[in-house]
Amino acid sequence: MILKIKRLSEGAILPAFSHPGDAGMDLYSNVHETIEPGKAKLIGTGLAIELPEGTEAQVRPRSGLALKSSVTVLNSPGTVDEGYRGEIGVILINHSDVPFRVEPGARIAQMVVKPVIPVVIEEVPELNNTKRGEGGFGSTGSR
Repeated sequence: MILKIKRLSEGAILPAFSHPGDAGMDLYSNVHETIEPGKAKLIGTGLAIELPEGTEAQVRPRSGLALKSSVTVLNSPGTVDEGYRGEIGVILINHSDVPFRVEPGARIAQMVVKPVIPVVIEEVPELNNTKRGEGGFGSTGSR
């Protein structure tokens, strides 16, 4: 499967897998930004992609960035639809109590390409019953 990538700026870094067999490829910042404590910013990658038919890209946090700096992807996972051709941006939020500097070339997120199952929407008057039924958040207990 081929993921076509277009650099929108000269300094943009192509996504890369750190290790063979990795699911996610690293995404890199293409901008200088400072994210203040408790604030979020859209960080550009300088890249646009053409996803293979029947796929989506999920933008996910990097665990090391979250653990070491308390910075993560706000809308995780962010979804890039197959037909989108604009710049890939990453919404980062700073959960720490100090400003976080983002520099060009910094690894800010990871991107995973996944298949999408097409569905047809059908409105029905009733749904099939299940053992769980309408039990929602916390309905199964903590043990």
